[in-house]
Amino acid sequence: MSRTSTMMLGIDEAGRGPVIGPLVLCGVWARRSLLGKLVGIGTRDSKTFGASDRARKRRGQLAAQIRAIADHVILFCVDAAEVDRRTRLGELNLLEQELAAAAIAAGPVADRIIADGARLFGPLQTAHPQLRAEDHADSTSVLVAAASIVAKDERDTQFAKIIEQLEVEFGPIHGGGYANAQTAKFLRAYFERHGQLPAEVRRSWSWEVLREINRRQAGAAPVRRGEQLSLPVERDGHAS
Repeated sequence: MSRTSTMMLGIDEAGRGPVIGPLVLCGVWARRSLLGKLVGIGTRDSKTFGASDRARKRRGQLAAQIRAIADHVILFCVDAAEVDRRTRLGELNLLEQELAAAAIAAGPVADRIIADGARLFGPLQTAHPQLRAEDHADSTSVLVAAASIVAKDERDTQFAKIIEQLEVEFGPIHGGGYANAQTAKFLRAYFERHGQLPAEVRRSWSWEVLREINRRQAGAAPVRRGEQLSLPVERDGHAS
């Protein structure tokens, strides 16, 4: 195979850290000769666009262009219940590794694979010696950046569907589903009205607000003010 026809694969995920909504992993395959086109349309790390409506629209446009340019794109979406199950087993990293391995197996044979996260995806190098796991690869590899955009666009789309249904009852919901004051306000309001949390919430996250609600639901005493907030920690560009 000539240098210009080398098939490459970029792997990245979106939605590991939020409290609400799915985790999405994406693989984008493209021949080396197509990388310039991905650069030309403005492909870069999805996080650099921000969280505004304008940013989400731009990511959506780029995701469509990436799909049109790339040789192959695959997505895996994992709902909150499965994220909870694997988190409680201490297998969140393993879950992402399994998704990446499934993506590699499902797409074209790639001569070179780049995945975002040295510690997270490094274990896959044993089975796939052509894989390079790097921290911040979404900033250095246009294919990984492309995967990050498609994954984030899918995550945005799925999250918007969730919020749209909930806003019928609760009005505008802000916070993007992350562990922040806006999300806390919504979750408390939902629990006060329904006595439980929405199905799309990750109950396994060790967040003060979730612990408070889980204990209230179980009939236990509420969490004391000042208890330490403990969420999946960002390390090497990934939450652990």
